[in-house]
Amino acid sequence: MAWSESDIPDLSDRIFVVTGANSGIGWEATRMFAEHGARVVMACRTVSKGEEAAARIREKTPGAHLEVMALDLADLDSVRAFASGLRGLHAQIHALVNNAGIMAIPYAKTAQGFEMQLGTNHFGHFALTGLLLDAIPPLGRVVTVSSAVHRIGSFDWTDLNWERSYSAWPAYGRSKLANLFFALDLDRRLKATGSTVRSVACHPGYASTNLQFVGPAQTKSAVGTFTMSLGNALFAQSAASGALPTVFAAVSPTIVGGEYVGPRVFQTWGAPTPQGTAARAQAPEEWKKLWEASEKRTAVRFLSAGLPTGS
Repeated sequence: MAWSESDIPDLSDRIFVVTGANSGIGWEATRMFAEHGARVVMACRTVSKGEEAAARIREKTPGAHLEVMALDLADLDSVRAFASGLRGLHAQIHALVNNAGIMAIPYAKTAQGFEMQLGTNHFGHFALTGLLLDAIPPLGRVVTVSSAVHRIGSFDWTDLNWERSYSAWPAYGRSKLANLFFALDLDRRLKATGSTVRSVACHPGYASTNLQFVGPAQTKSAVGTFTMSLGNALFAQSAASGALPTVFAAVSPTIVGGEYVGPRVFQTWGAPTPQGTAARAQAPEEWKKLWEASEKRTAVRFLSAGLPTGS
């Protein structure tokens, strides 16, 4: 039977943190969590937009427990401030949903000088997870949102910053492959320590959100905007449907660590289900390289010991 919103269990007394919660997949996931009783911390780059998004949820669910906090994943100082502030408010969180992301934008750098897509989509979430991991109780979850576009991603370990030659879509693919490397390696490392916290990856398939329009807007590409609009109209499922893999990964009792969840039909539309990744994502030695590079660049170290010899 296809899994849907009606299958979401009672989430009362559980606390979820969702990055990028003010729009698209993040907003829909936040709405679903809140409608089923969870307290949701909405981690948003712009607090005013987060408050407006929270108000839209409260219109439908007046008793929704929502907290908006500032988080800019492109600035590690903001990541640290957010983690510190959150720890001051909540002793534990039951799930961290690493959802926020940017897609196929012109070349730019984060506050710490990382290529913007890899810096925001991966390094920011790596640091956030490391700073919050010990607040996640047994059987809690870290859910990291990747994309089917991870299939075009690859790593040049001599040029992580794309200093030599930048291309927006391959850079996005790299960042989404990084999300998968991280989610899978995090699960491996958690299991090696005996932890029951589960790391799960997911992707929304082809969902209609504002994410597709950021790149064309920044390049002032009318053709890009038209292409995205046409594709959304003809092929995309709703943002709510696109959020179901994220919610399924966060709350389903059948989920185990290390799974990758996405839409059932051609990994593009439909009910969420565990599925396979591209072969290039199943590369433990590459996972290790990214983990070490992430520790070096973010100065956040966690779960670095305890892996079996040869892993």
